[in-house]
Amino acid sequence: MAAAPAPATAAARRRDAPAPRAGRPGRPRRARHTDGTAGWWFIAPNLVGMLLFTLIPVVAAVLIAFTDWDVVSGLGGVRFTGLANFTELLSDDRFWHSFKLTGIYTGVSVPLSVLFGLGLAIALNRPVPGRAALRTIFFLPYIVNQVAIGMTWLLLLNPSSGMVNEVLRSVGIDDPPAWFASSDWALPAFMIMAVWGGVGYAAVIYLAALQDLPTDLYEAAAIDGAGPWRRFTTITWPALVPTTTFVFVTLVISVSQSFGLVVLITQGGPGDSTRVLPAFIYQSGFEYYRFGYASAAGLLTFVCVLVLTLSFWRFQKGRALYDD
Repeated sequence: MAAAPAPATAAARRRDAPAPRAGRPGRPRRARHTDGTAGWWFIAPNLVGMLLFTLIPVVAAVLIAFTDWDVVSGLGGVRFTGLANFTELLSDDRFWHSFKLTGIYTGVSVPLSVLFGLGLAIALNRPVPGRAALRTIFFLPYIVNQVAIGMTWLLLLNPSSGMVNEVLRSVGIDDPPAWFASSDWALPAFMIMAVWGGVGYAAVIYLAALQDLPTDLYEAAAIDGAGPWRRFTTITWPALVPTTTFVFVTLVISVSQSFGLVVLITQGGPGDSTRVLPAFIYQSGFEYYRFGYASAAGLLTFVCVLVLTLSFWRFQKGRALYDD
């Protein structure tokens, strides 16, 4: 009988083993590419929510604008009227009055919010003690619940016992404004509230932009003998043009859609002195049950804001510090 072969030595085993594949030693294998199904599952809730609560309502509002519908009669009561709602709007004095009030309200409160917000941001851009806390305090009015804001300002601007009128009486004004009870002072009162709420928002955005500006430009300007105002007009303001565009556009959209505070405090009164476009749209739809007419007014409002936004964006092109 033949003898069994001797067991292979370690050297022989290493010699006979297959050669390793070229590549970095110890490098892990690359994970297989997936088909992206998991990613779609993660974003599905957001997509469904956007479809149900944004896209479908917007499309429905555009379609309803060309109909005569009172919603009470159901879908069977929808009657296509073409451009009749828009034609009636253009000859409706109530619509143009609300349009004018919205223009005044937005045209006064937004520039003041931007101006005061920029000044506040410049003040906070210095080594101020508690700057982070101050930034949070100034931003809070922009995110606080509107009901709380409305009740607070109702107390502050109470004609007989409000803190504001008490201060005015203490400085010698014997007949202070009646504010929300006066057709002359109700809209200015809303402007004060809008500026109070918008300044902190503008300041936080401006402060973030100011802290991102390169310091070497200021150092070079200081060496050349440029003063504070010269540095602001040649460096700071041109660098903040894109930020100003963003702040202006977002505030215009926000202020032009002011609805909750107006309905909560004055319901568009006294008279029709505070019936801005959102209040006009609400009144047309939910009080007079003219949903097609209200949708047409909302569509025209959207077009006006869009034109204003595009005009301002076009105006600022080429004026920024880093534009070509």
